[in-house]
Amino acid sequence: MPVQYKDYYQTLGVPRTATDDEIKKAFRKLARQYHPDVAKDKKKSEEKFKEINEAYEVLGDPAKRKKFDELGADWKSGAEFRPPPGYGGFGGGQPFRGGRGTGSAADFEFGGTGFSDFFEQIFGGARRGAGGFGRSHGPMGGEFAERGSDIEGDIMVTLEEAMRGSVREVNVRHPVGRTVKTETHQVKIPPGVTEGQKLRLTGRGEPGANGGAAGDLYLRVRLAKHPDFEVDGHNLVHELELAPWEAVLGAEISVPTLDGPVKIKISAGTQSGQKLRVRGRGLPQHNGPRGDLIIITTIVTPAKISDAEKKLWEHLARDSKFEPRD
Repeated sequence: MPVQYKDYYQTLGVPRTATDDEIKKAFRKLARQYHPDVAKDKKKSEEKFKEINEAYEVLGDPAKRKKFDELGADWKSGAEFRPPPGYGGFGGGQPFRGGRGTGSAADFEFGGTGFSDFFEQIFGGARRGAGGFGRSHGPMGGEFAERGSDIEGDIMVTLEEAMRGSVREVNVRHPVGRTVKTETHQVKIPPGVTEGQKLRLTGRGEPGANGGAAGDLYLRVRLAKHPDFEVDGHNLVHELELAPWEAVLGAEISVPTLDGPVKIKISAGTQSGQKLRVRGRGLPQHNGPRGDLIIITTIVTPAKISDAEKKLWEHLARDSKFEPRD
């Protein structure tokens, strides 16, 4: 099925020559602007946030970015797109044909997962899984019951959903004869879901044949990127930028958490790259305590200073006995 081409560079507002750092900064700026928790128009911002996340999911990953660049730079946003023949979509493999299904993975389209059809075609995991077989117990005894194929796809889960849980409505569209059948499922996302975890909807895959059971629907969790946090297991990692005087003299600084901002104490003499831990402010675990918030400090120097500030720095340079290279 043709899909709408997505220009991820255009989405983030960066050139194709952008560095990894420039892409990361562009994502963070846009993600903070359109995060549903802060935007006034929540519905519009939520859609924009998903687009930004999808773009960074690809451009922020060197392997995915390389794969995207190989599609060519001549496509225009909004154009209909088909992957080139033999192109290794769906995570790099060929569409899987399992069970009695004869269609390819491209037969399936998902709605409500947070990812576009373009992403699913090129980078997603939408595919058929293998069906199972069991002997029929019909009166003739000459047929075999065949289990329907499993269906797999991806679902974007925000950190807020991973924190508190949610229920999402997901649509699965696939051709039946000359028509397109759409099935709607309520998907429960429990608190504490992790990257790569599969949510299973029993019996929601393809129907079986000759009395065989239906397959299952699996949705693979992809945690949405966040402008303030990286995810490390059940821990959240936050990069905290400090002014030189805050690191030298110490300070009390407000840092974000998924529960709202908290104040932490920065000890005098804090070094760049130092790790601080705020216990119990990470993501929940299924059967255990919440993870922690890990804060990594980065000392940032001012790019521009006034004449008065320059004199102060020069005065400090003359009087200070500190030697960083000793």
